[in-house]
Amino acid sequence: MLRNLMCILVTAVATAIMFPVAVAVMLLTLDPNKSVWVARRLWSPVLIWIGGARVEVSGQENVDPNRPTVYVSNHQSTLDIPVHFVTVPVNFRYVAKHQLAWVPLIGWYLWLAGHIFVNRSRRDKAITSLDAAARKIREGTSVFLYPEGTRSDDGRVLPFKKGPFALALKARVPVVPITIEGSHRVMPKNRWDITPGPVYVKIGKPIDTTGFAENDREGLARAVRNAIIAQSLELGGKGGDSEDAIALAGVEGRGRARHDVA
Repeated sequence: MLRNLMCILVTAVATAIMFPVAVAVMLLTLDPNKSVWVARRLWSPVLIWIGGARVEVSGQENVDPNRPTVYVSNHQSTLDIPVHFVTVPVNFRYVAKHQLAWVPLIGWYLWLAGHIFVNRSRRDKAITSLDAAARKIREGTSVFLYPEGTRSDDGRVLPFKKGPFALALKARVPVVPITIEGSHRVMPKNRWDITPGPVYVKIGKPIDTTGFAENDREGLARAVRNAIIAQSLELGGKGGDSEDAIALAGVEGRGRARHDVA
């Protein structure tokens, strides 16, 4: 209980301090990329430390900071965000749920730093948001997204939304599959029940999008998801159902194939 209270307190204080620091750095340098540096070097390490996570990363040779890339990962915990800031050394922008924009400090930071919000409840707004993300990629900015759309309850890789993969297909940039394992045990979904332990991140080889038709979002989603499942099993995780790969439209965490069978 004491650790949980300390974690909440330190997270709140660190966020309250780092938000104005990030804003000041952006204003002084006129460079939004510097805000990512603040998140990576100052904010994220504090959150990882107070959560007791021991982070191990492999595959960083597959990260090219000079190449615009779409980074895709499974999602197990709120802790994933600081862990990915630390382990993927690129000035990427997150593609996040629009609800996060209303979260004090964190939402404000994401907006000011140029991260991208997607309103999945409105198809027209979602398309507009993804078009904005595609423009950022074409201009040389990498993006990071969680295509499951929600955190996994038990660590299994959930079905993927197809929409985000239109980004890579429109921009014709590589997709790098990233697998995180263990964060759901350190900080479970929807609970401040902190259990210190290892968190593993594996960064896979880039997947070339030029071999996919421009509208083959499902084919690319399946290829990326299969790579993440394979990496999950390598890390000792539970993997996922390779057949139930695509999420139902408008629903997070539920696959189309299993729903059709039911």
